[in-house]
Amino acid sequence: MTGMDARDTELKKELDATLHARRELGEEYESALVDSFLAKVDQRIDGAVERRVRRQLAEQQMVVARGSRSPKATDSWGERFGFGIVSLVLAIPLSAIGGGVARLPGLLVAWAGIVGVNAFQAVRANPGLFGGRRRGSSRDGDWED
Repeated sequence: MTGMDARDTELKKELDATLHARRELGEEYESALVDSFLAKVDQRIDGAVERRVRRQLAEQQMVVARGSRSPKATDSWGERFGFGIVSLVLAIPLSAIGGGVARLPGLLVAWAGIVGVNAFQAVRANPGLFGGRRRGSSRDGDWED
């Protein structure tokens, strides 16, 4: 028998014992017997859920330990939008400083830096963005050309 079959058999035995006790004790104990059985079922469900949650947590920790990133967890739309807003807000004083100190060349250097940082962020979030789409999996590092 597998582990699940053994647990099902055990639960069936508990139900049979509850029904047997109900026949012996009568209807006045029915509510208490049902509550007791449901408490056992509840414990069984809680244990199963806890095992699943622990397994999923362990799997997520393995993904993090291997250095893989989950796009859903780290590259949300809000993060990208916030990065764009912050870079535009910082562009104003950088433009003023660069233009005030070195005129047009300073302004061009400031904007080249702003564009460079945003391009780097875009490529980090979408690895095939500028180089065309590649076949393979970037997560595992086994690119095929």
